[in-house]
Amino acid sequence: MKAGLKPIGPHAGQPVLTRGAPLSSARAAMILVHGRGGSADDMLGLASELPATGFAFLAPEAAGHTWYPNRFLAPIESNEPGLSSALSVLGSIEANVIEAGISPELVFLLGFSQGACLVLEYVARNARRLGGVVGLSGGLIGPDSTPRDYLGTLDGTPVFMGCSDVDPHIPVERFQQSAEVLGRLGAKVTARLYPGMGHTVNDDEIAAVATMIRAAG
Repeated sequence: MKAGLKPIGPHAGQPVLTRGAPLSSARAAMILVHGRGGSADDMLGLASELPATGFAFLAPEAAGHTWYPNRFLAPIESNEPGLSSALSVLGSIEANVIEAGISPELVFLLGFSQGACLVLEYVARNARRLGGVVGLSGGLIGPDSTPRDYLGTLDGTPVFMGCSDVDPHIPVERFQQSAEVLGRLGAKVTARLYPGMGHTVNDDEIAAVATMIRAAG
């Protein structure tokens, strides 16, 4: 991403909350993306459960607490301009992180629900080696007919995906397809379905993220 990249559309100018090490002195950074109706503060609460000494945590907040208006399975054009604006927010934050001197190999992205869909779609569209990617209760965006001919390579990036097998918002088939697409892009994917779980985050998922962070050194 180019330095100085600015968000566009309805999410431009929205706040980005921070926690942890200052970006200027952090050794690594994690961008945390909330779900529909959630908040940046919710995601920073999740960050407090992670063993991430030296990490800068950055959590953007969507306009109206919603990144795009319709289901993630809806036609992509029906979720514009929110979707493109949301993707530009992630690009802008990542550009700022790298401009601050943090290597892309130490940049992590984590999203929950609508935020997980956004994170997974962002890294697929901008495939390259990152520190790690986490999608909790999400999948790639668009209807079943959406081409998945993304360019680039994730080049061994660790990806963790977790979801309930009865999630009312995330079909199992889309969850599995998304994991397969990211694998074809060169990610090292761990995908776990949790029997009977609600639309939430569980302790096993938190432990998996903690393991990913520790593995980064």
